[in-house]
Amino acid sequence: MAAPALTTIFPIPPLNQTSKLNHRRQQNALLCFKSSPILTTSSATLETKINYNARISRFCELGSLENALNLLDNAPKSQVELNVYFTVLKLCTENLSLEHGKRVHSLIKSSGLAVDDLVRSRFVQMYINCGDLREGRRVFDEIGTKEVFLWNTLINEYAKTRNFRESICLFKQMRRTMGVQPNSYTFSCVLKCFVGLGSVGGGEEAHGCLLKLGFDSYNTVGNSLISFYSKSKRIDSARQVFDELFDKDVISWNSMINAFLSNGLAAKGVEVFSEMRFREVEGDLATMLSVLPACAEMGMLLLGRAIHGHAIKGHIFDGEVKFNNSLIDMYAKCGDLGSAKQVFAKMDKRCVVSWTSMISAFAREGRCDAAIELFREMEAEGVEPDLYTITSVLHACASNGLLEEGKAVHEFIVKGSSQSNLFVANALMEMYAKCGSMMDARQVFDQMPLRDVISWNTMIGGYSKNCLPNVALELFMKMQQVFKPNTVTMSCILPACASLSALERGREVHASTLRHGFSSDAYVSNALIDMYAKCGALLLARLLFDRMALKDLVSWTVMIAGYGMHGRGKDSIDVFNEMQKSGIKPDGVSFIAILYACSHSGLIDEGWRFFNIMRNEYKIEAKLEHYACLVDLFARAGRLNKAYKFIEKMPIVPDSTVWGALLCGCRTYRDVTLAEKVAERIFELEPENTGFYVLLANIYAEAEKWEGVKKLREQITGRELRKKPGCSWIEMKSKVHVFVAGDRSHPHSKEIESLLEKVRMRMKLEGFLPNKRYALMNATAMEKEEALCGHSEKLAIAYGILGLPPGKTVRVTKNLRVCRDCHEVAKFMSKMFMKEIVLRDSNRFHHFKDGRCSCRSYW
Repeated sequence: MAAPALTTIFPIPPLNQTSKLNHRRQQNALLCFKSSPILTTSSATLETKINYNARISRFCELGSLENALNLLDNAPKSQVELNVYFTVLKLCTENLSLEHGKRVHSLIKSSGLAVDDLVRSRFVQMYINCGDLREGRRVFDEIGTKEVFLWNTLINEYAKTRNFRESICLFKQMRRTMGVQPNSYTFSCVLKCFVGLGSVGGGEEAHGCLLKLGFDSYNTVGNSLISFYSKSKRIDSARQVFDELFDKDVISWNSMINAFLSNGLAAKGVEVFSEMRFREVEGDLATMLSVLPACAEMGMLLLGRAIHGHAIKGHIFDGEVKFNNSLIDMYAKCGDLGSAKQVFAKMDKRCVVSWTSMISAFAREGRCDAAIELFREMEAEGVEPDLYTITSVLHACASNGLLEEGKAVHEFIVKGSSQSNLFVANALMEMYAKCGSMMDARQVFDQMPLRDVISWNTMIGGYSKNCLPNVALELFMKMQQVFKPNTVTMSCILPACASLSALERGREVHASTLRHGFSSDAYVSNALIDMYAKCGALLLARLLFDRMALKDLVSWTVMIAGYGMHGRGKDSIDVFNEMQKSGIKPDGVSFIAILYACSHSGLIDEGWRFFNIMRNEYKIEAKLEHYACLVDLFARAGRLNKAYKFIEKMPIVPDSTVWGALLCGCRTYRDVTLAEKVAERIFELEPENTGFYVLLANIYAEAEKWEGVKKLREQITGRELRKKPGCSWIEMKSKVHVFVAGDRSHPHSKEIESLLEKVRMRMKLEGFLPNKRYALMNATAMEKEEALCGHSEKLAIAYGILGLPPGKTVRVTKNLRVCRDCHEVAKFMSKMFMKEIVLRDSNRFHHFKDGRCSCRSYW
């Protein structure tokens, strides 16, 4: 009986049939194989009548690995050819089936066939492709003579697992021990390994080797060298390799452009792109995705538009989402939001990056409402926002103080269960902190499963900026138990020390910066100068300032402001002039500092001169803060009518700060009539601000117009407004002691009262009578005198004199402006007890020594 034709058992479909048809015919073939009468014959008949090699190969063609292996298991070993094993092994490799590959390996071992280096090479490739590098390496080591492609395969595989050292060891073994000559692919891979190890010397050695072998003319090798030198920060060497390439392809140009961009040399990258266009080398998508961010970084809108126009004319990159995303980012960062919107609107396909780029663009331009609206539109279209989208929206809310919108985004985050993400949680805390809601920020912080140094810094900085310095210091102490602070931490905690005038705490932080090596950081140095100035240690502030190797604009401005708040206006002017000579150009904040200094030192002509210099020489537009300083300058000098006329001629609408500066002048010079006119304007602007009601009441009280005082108090009560309580504090033995007027709860209140009584009696004996006008109440002389003795700054100064050792300066801070009676008492106490007293109020510093004050009674 003749054997049936092979095509009867395994019908061969035409090559153009679909995979579905192939699958169905594969099943038919298997059924035919199972039902064939041949399978019922003896094994001897099978050996003589069935071509096992053809059947196994046919299963491999159909992709049926399991059937091929089953037949291979059952086939007599003597009838299976080696190339059939290779065919099955190839299918195992393609299917990434390590289990089946191991079965083939076992079958070959038991087949009795000679296993030579060629067979072992096939198994190395199978093991490596299927992810078993260890077994692949074991088989590799058994091979006697290895081809270069096999070395490359193993070197590359170790590089993929970031085991760069083993890749380099193999490279050296290949050359020195085995004498195998590397090819261009070898060098491309090895150079990446040297980058991974950060070994510049090793890469240079490889460069010398490939030069000897003549591979420097290969573009792939040249491109790898450019990348190696670029990532090793050897940009000149990268450029030299690029210039020596004979036939540069588009990848070579892209590599050089990226080399400059990644090393912060965007202008050089654009130059290479221009040279590329000049030589008529057509860039690809990768080129444009490199150059457009460079345009964005440098603000080169014209070049960005030219690239966009070229793409439109040539219909290049039509529908390329990445290209359009880069265009949106470029236009937005160059300030052309309209063009960014047009690109976004014309996009047929948008990904999450497209939406995020547009949201960030709106946020960058301060259009946070539009950013949030776009975020909602994105949700409506079913696009799932990623972490960058969410953080961009939160930054938009934070920048504009949009607390309610930020809370709505928070609700979305909670629904999506992404609040546990570290980046999202940090962005949430930043949003709440910048919007002034520290309770919400703390809730997010407390619920975080994992925190990093940014989390702690955000909370410390938030508490510090939201007038909660004590909590900031407390959190700083807790942070140090789990995290090492960085420069940002120090920059956040030092303002907290400054706002409390906590000099001892500030010194401790300063010592910590020295221990951690942060003293050379410009931000930390500036924060330290500011802290010492605001803690009354102006000499230390100046010492640090003089030691700074590189002073930036902030350094100079902080020093100018420091002298200003201590009433040393002429020193502020000297520093300002020195800054100009050093080539540092002042900005609007610098002029606020110098105008403030002139105001607090009575330097009217100088202040007016600086105001004109700002507008005329530096072309800086005056803002409300500058006008407020100038009004304060006139008001403090008693030129109230000039200040009033100046306000009326302002080109911008004055706010309560401007009018408030004049109202303070009215109190100093007891101009009740003008005070009433000014207060009327202020109450229209800020009807809920109790501070201005109290200020006018004080003006009435000092003029003994008690009906006016009574009327204002009724207004405050009727509006349910709360007066800001006056308090003073002093730091002693790393503890802050707070005093409130009339409060007798302090453990040492009896000693304090006794000391103040002695001071009062001594002042009477020497002819100093308390100025009862500053008691600001309609009462008997005795009641007024007792009220004056209870002012909080007196209590704090008295406690400092009692508790501090001889020679130690008494440093007191008050949250409101010091009254004139307390000012006179502090002068007397400095002489009586031979103590230097530094008092910082809400306006400035007062240094009392030997019965005199640094302000010369001008504040």
